[in-house]
Amino acid sequence: MPEAALSDRPVFDPARVAGLVLDLDGTLVDSYAAITASLNAARKRFGMAPLSEETVRRHVGRGLECLVAELVGADRVETAVAEFRRRYAEVFAEHTHALPGVTETLHELRRRGFRLAVASNKPARFGAPILAQLGLGGWIDVVEGPDTAGVTKPEPAMLRRCLAAMAVDPSRAVYVGDMALDVETADRAGLAVVLVPGGSCSATELRRTGRPVLRSFSELRDLLPERPAS
Repeated sequence: MPEAALSDRPVFDPARVAGLVLDLDGTLVDSYAAITASLNAARKRFGMAPLSEETVRRHVGRGLECLVAELVGADRVETAVAEFRRRYAEVFAEHTHALPGVTETLHELRRRGFRLAVASNKPARFGAPILAQLGLGGWIDVVEGPDTAGVTKPEPAMLRRCLAAMAVDPSRAVYVGDMALDVETADRAGLAVVLVPGGSCSATELRRTGRPVLRSFSELRDLLPERPAS
């Protein structure tokens, strides 16, 4: 789908925002060590040398099948995905941590009355336990992934499910992500988007999208005002 024309893009007005849909990897948490270990377990299954976390990071974000097809082989996806998931289930909890400022920012945004949801290409069956383990789950209304929405981003289904769970209109929501892919997803769902560098795209790459780019997730506290009491 072509990117929305400038005139078609939702206008981001901080004063109107009632809910935020948040990406997970690279936006809220760093789980690249667990992803790399799991990807390398799949590569080992086929006698392939391990890859560095830096290399794997550049390919993360478009869904597990895409990651495996690119870094293990398109003809090995079924077996490699099964091995990835086996290893990921063993290591994801230990090797995932919240990115700087995320805990404090989510707590403050929730205190201010914002509704919060997570939409990620990581399956929700992993995303929800990660958030719970890090003490973030209590502030999140719903966690959506390809296993709950039936499709991966950039299809907009999981963002729409998040909006329904939060009871927030698209015109009053913003998607916070860390990739150009998140811009396309937000456009398809009719949401404004704000980007933070923390994942597979650099700040320079994010600025090329023409959308707002924050220096850190913590800047959301400065960007979004206190919501009036309902």
